[in-house]
Parts: sequence; C-alpha cells; structure tokens
Amino acid sequence: MTFDPRYAIVTASDSGIGKATAVALAQNGMDIGITWHSDTAGAEATAEEVRSHGRKAFVHQLDTTDLPSCAVTIDLLIDELGGLDVFVNNAGTGGSTLLVDTSYDEWRKIIATNLDGAFVCMRQAAKHMVKVGNGGRLIAVTSVHEHQPRVGSGPYDAAKHGIGGLIKTFALELGQHQITANAVAPGEIATPMTGQEDQDPRQEERLGIPLARPGDAREIAAVIAFLASPQAAYVTGASWVVDGGMLQMGPQAGSHLTSNDWRKA
Repeated sequence: MTFDPRYAIVTASDSGIGKATAVALAQNGMDIGITWHSDTAGAEATAEEVRSHGRKAFVHQLDTTDLPSCAVTIDLLIDELGGLDVFVNNAGTGGSTLLVDTSYDEWRKIIATNLDGAFVCMRQAAKHMVKVGNGGRLIAVTSVHEHQPRVGSGPYDAAKHGIGGLIKTFALELGQHQITANAVAPGEIATPMTGQEDQDPRQEERLGIPLARPGDAREIAAVIAFLASPQAAYVTGASWVVDGGMLQMGPQAGSHLTSNDWRKA
C-alpha cells in the first residue's frame, strides 16, 4: 500500500497555525476541510488561499464544546471532500488563572474545548480511515505545555498533557491499520492567540528563547506537512517540539527572562 494523501481536514484553520497548515497541505496537493469557531471571514480567506493553489476547500463551523455536533461536522466534511487521509486537530483555547482561583466552569470550558472535542474529532477521523483501509495521519497541535506546565495555565496544561496521551494511544491502536498519530508542540508562535497576528516574529526579541524570537506559524505548518506526507510513514507516537529551544530553558523562561545574562558561562 502506498500512502497518497489527497484529502485533509484542519480544525480552527481560520487563522494562525491552522491557516498556515491548511495552505501548506494544499500546496502539497490536498483538498482541505476548514473549520472555524467565530471568525467566518477568516475561514473564507483561508479557503480562497487554498483554492488559489488549485485545490478544493470546504468550510464549516465547529464548536468543540458541542460534542455531538463535532462528529456530525467531521462526517460532513469527509463526505464533501470525498475522503480523508490527514486529520489535523488544531482547535483550542487557553486561560490565565491560578488553579486555586479557577472556577469549575472555566475548567470545564477549557478541557472541553481542548481535550473532549479533540477526542471526538480524532476518533471520528480514525473510524473513517480504518473503514476505508488506505492508512492515514492523525496530527494534534498541542503546545510546549504538553511537556512542561506554566503558572496560570492549569486547565490548558492538563488538556495538552491529555492530548499527548491520546496521541500515543492512537499510535498504538491504529498502527496495524498503517495510520500514524503524532503531536506537534509549538512554543510561542506569532498568531492571534498570542496577540501577534500581524507582526514579523523575526523583528521581535525574546531574551529567554535560544533562537531569540517567537516562531512563525508557517514553521509549525512545515513540520505538520512533513508528518502528513508519505515520507513520515515510520513516525508515530511522537511529539515534535517546535519552540526555538524554549523547553531547554525551563517552562517559565521563554517570556519571563529580562536579560541575556543566561548566555554567559
């Protein structure tokens, strides 16, 4: 069996990493299913860019806290695309509250958005891939906080750790079907989520990151595109950290160091 990916779904592809990923996969010859939560115009802009590369694009709203509708939306996109070879789970949200001050409602919203919805969407994608029997790729966008916690991000940390575990289990269970499952764990990336949508990350200084800048969404998309390709057929159950070296500095260093003294022996 030769894996020849032609159809992909990228959740939350109305901006940032999701948009860059949808475009990168279109450039690699795939038709794209695009989802959005609140930015209709952003999703349509992504679709137009996908179509500019000669590929088809289909757009649907997806609320990952509405679990029954998640499966329906994924199935609808698969039907419109005509199949599914690559599923990229990118939808998520965060918060900035100490755990002792976190309400249960806030906890549930972040866990549902990031983890519950990821499970339902990836499960639905996997069911289709198993049934068709042509192999496939499950790729989850997590975070460096899949690996290390951060003060004020308790529910987010828990959810991203959880997705990392889901991916490893999918890898074990789906390998016999030639379906790989991997995570991509970004550090600070210049996207709307970090308030940097229109900024050039190469012009921003980050003293606590070894590469001394935030990342570009296209740098994350490039790693996802590799994992979605035939060349990544023997890669599964892994988490690919793309963070400019941030994790080597410890989970608090990236945005909190205020000098370059750490660089000195």
